Amino acid sequence: MINAKHRSLLLRKWMAFLMIGVSGICTVIAVGILFAVIGTIVYKGIGALSWTFLSSITAPASEPNGGIANAILGTFMIVGVGTLIALPCGLLGGIWLSEYGRQSKCGNFARFSANVMMGVPSIVIGLFVYGIMVVTMGSASGIAGATAIAILMTPIIMRTTEDILCMVPNTLRESALALGVPRWRTTFAILCRQAKGGLLTGILLAVARVAGETAPLLFTAQCSQYWPSLRSFFTEPTANLTVTINEYFGNDPSPIMAERAWAAALVILILIFTLNVSLRFFFKPQKS
Repeated sequence: MINAKHRSLLLRKWMAFLMIGVSGICTVIAVGILFAVIGTIVYKGIGALSWTFLSSITAPASEPNGGIANAILGTFMIVGVGTLIALPCGLLGGIWLSEYGRQSKCGNFARFSANVMMGVPSIVIGLFVYGIMVVTMGSASGIAGATAIAILMTPIIMRTTEDILCMVPNTLRESALALGVPRWRTTFAILCRQAKGGLLTGILLAVARVAGETAPLLFTAQCSQYWPSLRSFFTEPTANLTVTINEYFGNDPSPIMAERAWAAALVILILIFTLNVSLRFFFKPQKS
């Protein structure tokens, strides 16, 4: 009996060591792939990265001083407007699913619809917005691209908001309601404040998810070699980084254009990294 117990204990220890080893190997592989991708982008794009490149507008390969300044501004405008459209819809939808429609049929339908929307290919969203906005307006525009971005972001923000709020202990709800605090105030002043770190993470995930989207912008915002303005944003094609990278690689496979495309990819990587780090530092919980 003692030998059997020792064998069982030894087997469990070996299984634990095996699973730890396999998990560690998988982690190293995943992190290695991540650093390989980042290293490749940095290695191939750092050569073309300069102040002239960042401050000049896009240009064909025949012009040596072409840059991506207009594409950077257009990307900020498209993603920024798309985020402003998606934030209230996603946050309020997630709050309703968590606090008011958790067990209702309408809530289950909305939850199922959001899950389906998260799995829809982005090119389908681009075609949809192309049909209802670009065709109707007669031209591609930045606002059409922002609308496609907002449609992609909304279900992500909605589902992450619901999941984060469901993790807040019910004791906070019960304590606030027992003190006579209205339910809407309990939700916004207590629950959302308690879960602000998780809500911010969900928003950042949504922004990072759409910041590198190309397919919907090919149909909606397209590309431009001019500076975007408030007027042109609503009526004309708007430059953006992802479509510019596609244009640089696809239309002119020369080494100069390829180097510009890698540099533009590096700029996107730096922007997303800076956004994540700065917002997390700004919203870092204060030590009491």
